[in-house]
Order: sequence, then structure tokens, then C-alpha cells
Amino acid sequence: MTLEVGVLGYRFMGKAHANALSRLSMFFPDAPDVERSVLVGRDEDALSDAAEQFGFESIATDWEAVVDDVDVFYNLGPNHVHAEPSIAALEAGTPVFCEKPLAPTLAEAERMADAAAEAGVPNGTAFNYRFVPAIQHAKGLLEDGELGEVRHVRGRYLQDWLVDPEAPWSWRNDAEMAGSGALGDLGAHTVDLLRFLVGDDDLAGEMERVSGHLQTFVDERPVESETPAESRGNEDGEAVEHDEMRSVTVDDAYSAQVEFENGAMGTLEASRFATGHKNDHTIEIHGSKGSLRFSLERLNELEVLRADENRGYETVLVTDESDPYVDHWWPPGHVLGWEHTFVHENYEFLSAVASESSETPRNEGGETAGAGDTFEPSFADGLAAQRVLEAIEASDEKREWVSIS
Repeated sequence: MTLEVGVLGYRFMGKAHANALSRLSMFFPDAPDVERSVLVGRDEDALSDAAEQFGFESIATDWEAVVDDVDVFYNLGPNHVHAEPSIAALEAGTPVFCEKPLAPTLAEAERMADAAAEAGVPNGTAFNYRFVPAIQHAKGLLEDGELGEVRHVRGRYLQDWLVDPEAPWSWRNDAEMAGSGALGDLGAHTVDLLRFLVGDDDLAGEMERVSGHLQTFVDERPVESETPAESRGNEDGEAVEHDEMRSVTVDDAYSAQVEFENGAMGTLEASRFATGHKNDHTIEIHGSKGSLRFSLERLNELEVLRADENRGYETVLVTDESDPYVDHWWPPGHVLGWEHTFVHENYEFLSAVASESSETPRNEGGETAGAGDTFEPSFADGLAAQRVLEAIEASDEKREWVSIS
């Protein structure tokens, strides 16, 4: 069968997933056939240009007309438009793949997860870093007990795109639209990745309580002008004042201490003000028999230290045919990139959708019976991450440790 895909959102994430959809059959011959059916947005002219560029057959400015007319719905819009379209699609029986964080607030994330459970169709939260081959390799080492008892867990995600106080305001700086700043945008990835790696009961288990701190460094930012940059000066070439400034109502950075269920200690951190760091997502896990560390800026490498080799880490190049997903791409040593993670993610999700569509029995009402948990990370995983984010924010407000319920 061919899956008709509708996608809401055509900017950064829209481009990333459109690229992935276009490459599925080329590199994953067993992937389901996919038709980039309809691209959804508000600006019809920009939408038409994007649809032509990304290879979509049609456009729509009303998501309500799309969610029950496609086989799969991708919600790649800003955080504040995650809930309603996703819930509507699920209620129509349409599998949904949604960007992270799942929603701006915990209450909305709970509504979305409840709708997914009720619908019983495949659903996914877009934590693409689970699908980095080096991360999959790390997961295997941990599951095999190579690191022993997990004692310390560290996760940081550092960027610097807001260091300049004149960098323009965007929806990511607004609490009503984004929910939070670096915490939700970057911290969500870290929380999910650590849950994926060490969240099993025989490793560190779930995060139980947190102590968090949030900080905003720049309280307002200029609204981006439509006037060309070269004409924004006076006769002497000096910059002129911006016509409008808008308040920043989210955090620019956060840090958190974490206690895991099995006694491991964790430290989490993210910032958009880490000068010199472009997209530095680093994970470290220290156990009784060894350690590992990973950086997204060197995503083909995993550093591993074992107890009998304690004079330094070994750098493992995770590009062999035996490594996860690598056999679909290039010869060993020919590195993969950030965009490949989206291909892997889409392959797994759409394969789950195709399998569900062809194999899952229907109950008397015509609904799928016992479906909905065939892909991870699911909406349930998105909700679990959201609970940690909410607890970190609550801890900052209360200035005390907060349990994660």
C-alpha cells in the first residue's frame, strides 16, 4: 500500500522531514511506499513555494480538512499548535507524528497522550536523536551490562544562537506559544535520550525528583523588520533603533540536579547563550565497570572506557555494517550526518503505521484493537519527558526539590 502523508509545517522541521520522506525508498527498500500528499500552513504563497521545493502534491490552509483525509499526519508546527490538530487526527483514526516537546504545557501533553491511547493507532514524538547509530550502539552496551551499575548521568545541550541581544524575537521566545525556552526546546531531547539509555529498571530507572534553576538573560528582543538589512541605518551609516521590541517570557538557560529511581545521580543543562557552541548535545554515563560519552557534534563517534582499560577512553567510529542502520548507507568509515537521523526515524514510524494498517484486527466498532504502542518514542514518551520538564520548572519557582509524579 501507499501511505498518503499530510504535513503541517514547512520551515525547519518541515524541510528535515520532507528530505527524509524523499529518501526512504532509495536507502530503505523495505520501507512502505509514501506519497507526500499535502502540505499545510497559513501563508498560501509561501506554502506553494515550499510544496514545490519539497515535492508535495497539494497544499491546504486548513488542517481540519486534512487530518481525516490522509493516512498519516505529521504535526511539525510551533508548540502551541501541537495539541488541537494532533488530537483531531487521532480522533479520526489517523496515526500522528508530532514534533517535540509534545506540548507547551503538561496539561495539553496529557490530553494528547490520552487521545493517543484512546485512538489505538501508531503515534510518535519526534525525538530523532534516539536514532543516531552511536546512540543505538551505546544502548546496546548498557543493556549488555558493559558499564555495570549506573552511578552518574550527565546531559547538556549547548547552543549560542541567542547570544546577541539584537537577535530577533521569535515564537520560541514566547511562553504562550513555546511553553518554555531552552528547557523545552533542548532539555526535552536530553531528558528523552537519558530515559531511552538508562531508564530501564535494571539500569538507572526513571527520574524520581529534580532540583531546577531557570534563567533569562535578555528580557526583550527586537521584532524582525521586513526592511532589508543594508537599508536599516541613518545617513551616517549608524544603526537606527528598532520600531518594536517584544518581551522574552521563557528561559534562556536551565540546569537541574536529578535523582534516579535506582540511586544514580544526574545533572542536566541547556543554554542558547553558550558562546562558541553551535549544536553541542553531550551525554555522559558513568558506571561501576566503565563509562561512555557522546557528542552530537561528533555524531559518528562514541567514546567508551572499560574497567580494564582505565587509562583513557577509546574512540569508536560507529560506521560499520554491523552498526544500527549503517548497512543502508555507505561503506564503513563513510560518516553519516544529522539529516540521516530523520530518515531512520521516519523509516521506523512509517513501518509501524504500515504494519498496523495491514495486520491489526478491528473490533466491532471498526477501530483498531490493541494498537498504538508499536513505535517508540510514542506520545507516552513525550508525556513522560514533559513531566520532568514541568517538575524542573516547578522546582525553580518553589526553590526546592520536586518529585516527578
